[in-house]
Amino acid sequence: MSRQVQGYFYLSLAMLTVGSTVIASKLIASGLPPFAATALRFALAFPVLLVAMRVIGVRLPKLSREDCLILIVQAGAGSVGYTTLLISGLSLTSAADAGVIIGTLPVVSAAISIILLGERPKPALLVAVALATAGVFSIAFSPDASGGSFSGNALIFCAVICEGLFILLNKRLKTEIPPLAQSTLMAGIGFIVAVIPAAFEAPLAQGISASAAVAVVYYALVPTVGGFLLWYAGAERVSGTEAALFTALAPVSAVMLAFLVLGEPVWLNQIVGIGCVLAAVLGLAVAGSRIGVKLVSGR
Repeated sequence: MSRQVQGYFYLSLAMLTVGSTVIASKLIASGLPPFAATALRFALAFPVLLVAMRVIGVRLPKLSREDCLILIVQAGAGSVGYTTLLISGLSLTSAADAGVIIGTLPVVSAAISIILLGERPKPALLVAVALATAGVFSIAFSPDASGGSFSGNALIFCAVICEGLFILLNKRLKTEIPPLAQSTLMAGIGFIVAVIPAAFEAPLAQGISASAAVAVVYYALVPTVGGFLLWYAGAERVSGTEAALFTALAPVSAVMLAFLVLGEPVWLNQIVGIGCVLAAVLGLAVAGSRIGVKLVSGR
């Protein structure tokens, strides 16, 4: 197997884990409060990432106060904000709808850069934004058939915005931080940020379900740690444009897993939505836009 084919294989598996976070979050939503689940996720992932840093030999660079503040805000938005909003949204909407909306992350990230950083949009980006918007609208305003809800879909989209803000803040860091070190920091800081509001959450009357507990462990170890390692193992073997193309697999895998694991039906509006989102992401990648998925954050 060539190095390039190995890269494709690793990237495909990484995007499969990204899609599976939607399924895990759906299961968590039925048995755990969002902040408690998020704190538990990072409590499990943090020591594993620390060990990975030690084994690989990655060290944390000296950071300025400004960079430390940015990292705290990143953890609050990209790690805690993303995860808690995803879990909260999935308590109200279907996993398939959520998968389509999450697939808009590359386009949303680019749009945020235009709005907040004043970057000049390219024609390809404007077309991608229009396609992604059409994809979201196709499910946002026809929720009854797919088992979703407008409020649930809105929470999922807010989660995507939080992740987009993470990517924007990453551009503000003055010190280059190795991806593994940054992922470890996000887990550690994310735990501290999440555990405070978790202490004020009302406990579930029926207790923690077994499926929710297993889903949290899975989310902590497979997408958070395994997905990170798979993405960067694949990305170092292919070009940036090739890696960006694989981000389109995330919403596809989410919808497929919703059907296979949760037994959710796939409706025409979801197929239309995912088609629009795929066209948007693939168009951006072919045009050479910088749309790589940030597996160092809340995903």
